[in-house]
This record gives sequence, structure tokens and C-alpha cells, in this order.
Amino acid sequence: MVEFDHAVERLRATLARAKQRGNFQTSVEARDEVLARYQPIFTPQHLPDLTEEEFRSFLYFENNKHWTGLYRQVRPLTADMDALRQALALLLDEGLPLAKRFDDALSGVKGLGKALATAILLVVYPDRYGVWNNTSESGLKILDIWPDFGRGTTVGQKYEMLTGIFNHLATALDIDLWTLDSLWWELVQAEEKQGVGEGDVPAEVYEQRFRLERHLHDFLAGNWEQTELGREWVIYSEPGDEIAGYEYPTGVGRIDILARHKTQPAWLVVELKRGHSADQALGQLLRYMGWVKRHLAGPGEEVRGLIVAADVDKNLLYALQAVDDRRVSLMRYQVQFHLEPVKLAEL
Repeated sequence: MVEFDHAVERLRATLARAKQRGNFQTSVEARDEVLARYQPIFTPQHLPDLTEEEFRSFLYFENNKHWTGLYRQVRPLTADMDALRQALALLLDEGLPLAKRFDDALSGVKGLGKALATAILLVVYPDRYGVWNNTSESGLKILDIWPDFGRGTTVGQKYEMLTGIFNHLATALDIDLWTLDSLWWELVQAEEKQGVGEGDVPAEVYEQRFRLERHLHDFLAGNWEQTELGREWVIYSEPGDEIAGYEYPTGVGRIDILARHKTQPAWLVVELKRGHSADQALGQLLRYMGWVKRHLAGPGEEVRGLIVAADVDKNLLYALQAVDDRRVSLMRYQVQFHLEPVKLAEL
């Protein structure tokens, strides 16, 4: 249990730093407000009458105060509200074994992945269930306490094991599972910000670029099939998570987008150059490619990398000269908009 003790100490140090940040405190303090609003609509008594509007509202950060990406699967989720109501009733039925109801619920509705399912479980049963999403998974891998699941382990069985870990950590840190969920974000952000953007551009310019590329990231994930990349590549999916490749968690950071080729035995690691220096951008990409090659790629499968950048400097071009141009490529993105007159007759 040396690894677990080390993980607790690192989380405790992260918690101490996080408590000094207003955003963290705001997220933690939103707990009672969110539970008061959404516990009633997910109760067994109300689920048969759950409306699409009620459900949709939970998917947005301004309402749930914790999760920014739940809305991405809103269309398939709400296409059949009766099926969704039945899946949620199954998920929340504690009279059934956790692993089985988790597996059955997720298989019953397209778009109901582990991140949304566990967020709802946390809201309804805040003292029992932690959230399993790409952020918490990345945190567990950073701390080196991600379980070594055996072949054939179902998504539900994995979550049952993770639930024990989440509760153990929360008890050791003397915090609730809602606070632990906020703490994962703090840990991952601290890990990923090390050395990023330092000395490259002024802080305000870096922040603007970061926000722009955050929107690009969301756009790519939501409109993948309409982009040039979507012609040949599909975002990686896993059981219980159809867009697992969005911010895919590894032990060495989160891959912006992980994709697989539609016809060839190949993987694609897509990394947005958010204010990184050329050395940082290429080094990070190669690190992720190495991780995918070791942990995901099968025999004979190729791993390729792509850097997407707004500005392409000569340092990055020189660095890419030394890399196999079939394995690593570079694309520049451009943001386009147009103006059109508004006629007063539209009033």
C-alpha cells in the first residue's frame, strides 16, 4: 500500500494548495445548491415524469457547476426519452448489483457514458459514488494507482472497483466525494501546466490563445466527421464511452484527441499547440505516441501524431525535419467568420 499512501499525501498537498484558489472553493461550495436542484428530478418517484428540459439542464456546466462536457451526447441521449428514463431507473436502483445495473444502463441508451452516469450517481447518492471520467482516470494514472483490470472486465465491474478507491481516498483525506471530484481537476491541471507557456508569450496572450484553442478542441470533437480528419479517422471509443478519445487519460497527461483509422491498423494522436514551445509541443506529442504504442497499439499497428497549431514557427519546422514525416505531421488552423447585414424587417 506504499503507492496508495503516496497518492494520499500528494492529493493532500494538492488540496491544501487548491483551498487557496477561489474557483476551487466556489466549485466545492456549489454542492448543496446542485444537490437540492437535481436530486429530486432523479428520484425513482420522479423519473417516470422526467422531462427532456429537466434532463438537458443538468448537462450544462452553468447548472451542474462541475462538469463541462456532458452536453456533447445530448442528441442521442434525448432521442428516446422513455428509454432514457428506464436506463436511469435501472442505474439508480440500489437493489441491484452495481456492476450489472451499470453495464445494463449504459448499453440501453446511446450516448449514456460513464462520465454522465457516474455524475448522476454522485448527485443522487453523494456519500457513496465517485465520478469516473477522463479527468479522474487521468488523476489515478498520474498517482500510479489505476487498477490493472484483467481482460474481459466489464465497464460496470471496473466502476465497482473504482468506487472502492474513490471512497477510500475521500475517507483518508476527510473530504466528501464531490470535493474529491474537484480535486482531480486540480491535480491534473497542475500536472499539465508544468512548463507550459512559460517565457514563450505574455500571460494575457497565452490565456487568449488557450481559450481559442479550447473552443477549437470542442469544435473538433463535436464536428469531427465534417473535418478533413474525419474522412479517414474516427475518434477512439471504449465500452461505456463513445468519445473516450476526447482528452484521453494516460499516465503522462491527457491526449487532446485520440483516433483510429477507419480502414488501416493505425492510431492518431492529435495535440493542440497551446502556447507550447516547439520543443514542448513535439516532446509532448512523442511522449503520448510512445504511451499509445506501449499500452494500446497491437502488434503491427502504427501510431501517428499530428500537431495542430495557429502559429507555425521555424523552430517547430526544424524539429519536425528530424522526425519521420509519415509518423508526425503538422496542420495549421484558421478561424474564419463573416459579417452579414441584419434587416429591420426581421423584428
